[in-house]
Amino acid sequence: MEIRKDPITRSWVLVGDGEAWDAAGPPCPYCPGQESPLSAPILSLPLDGHQGGIRVLPHPRPLYRVEGETGRRAEGLYDKMRPVGAHEVIIETPDHVSNLATRPESAIVPLLESWALRIADLKKDRRFKYVTVFRNQGELSGQQIRHPHSELTATTFIPRRILYELRSSQEYFQRKERCVICDIVHQEEQQGTRVVDLSRRYLALCPFASRVPYELWIVPRYHHSSFETDLLRHREHLELAGILRRSLARLEQITDSYHLVLHTSPNVQSRSELSGYWTTIEDDYHWHIEILPITEKQSKSYSIKEVYYSSTSPEAAAARLKELPTLPQQLPQTALNFS
Repeated sequence: MEIRKDPITRSWVLVGDGEAWDAAGPPCPYCPGQESPLSAPILSLPLDGHQGGIRVLPHPRPLYRVEGETGRRAEGLYDKMRPVGAHEVIIETPDHVSNLATRPESAIVPLLESWALRIADLKKDRRFKYVTVFRNQGELSGQQIRHPHSELTATTFIPRRILYELRSSQEYFQRKERCVICDIVHQEEQQGTRVVDLSRRYLALCPFASRVPYELWIVPRYHHSSFETDLLRHREHLELAGILRRSLARLEQITDSYHLVLHTSPNVQSRSELSGYWTTIEDDYHWHIEILPITEKQSKSYSIKEVYYSSTSPEAAAARLKELPTLPQQLPQTALNFS
């Protein structure tokens, strides 16, 4: 496995010769009593009063490995390096059939805290330029581990889409001395046509230029660049847990497959290819969560890369999502199985 850089788009691409891997078959190594003795938790948080309800473990087939240096080198005009980084699995509950959309919101709170704690810890390593959490669910998402989980990666490069966001946010701030996402939030609240859910501190909306049908963003209504710093400072996560659960409950009535990605600020302790950027990032970047539902096995979006096609307008998507019921906020006590 190695990472290669496209000299035209400047994207980093993981290249490997390994076989495809799927951890779908029984027994599940993440269910109580079946855990591998080699998988010592990196982090463990109580859930519903039970210790070890949420566990962060090394990924069994990591894309990135913590040990060593990148060894970045040239091959003619090309650049490549070793896949140094981190790849972790966040086991969200001992219950194998639990669903984030139907889970009690109090059970989502420690999950959000585990995301923040692991991102903050990995950002202490100056080798890692970007750390984030993602969640793939459903057959069409490429989900490999069937137990309810999220994944975390730390990389020695900033992914291309994040670079686009950083540059665009900086340019907008230089022109207007305002955060572009703050302005988006303000306009969407005024117009209301793409707003799906609204709470005191958070907004769920279908973005104006949605890449796929029913794309949904969860955005703080206040300004903050860093998810982990924000959450660990306030430690009041129930409101965010609520709007996240309700958003997923609505989307899962459209499709059971989606990609969820947390967009937070890069590691400001690391050297960056964006020279001089870090002096304004707290002012111009705005963390948010992006959820891309998968409604079709084949999409026209990728006939030309980065040119997307959404067969449902964000206005129509928002109107339909608002009409869908959210599932009960509390489950029976038997729903979480700690046996």
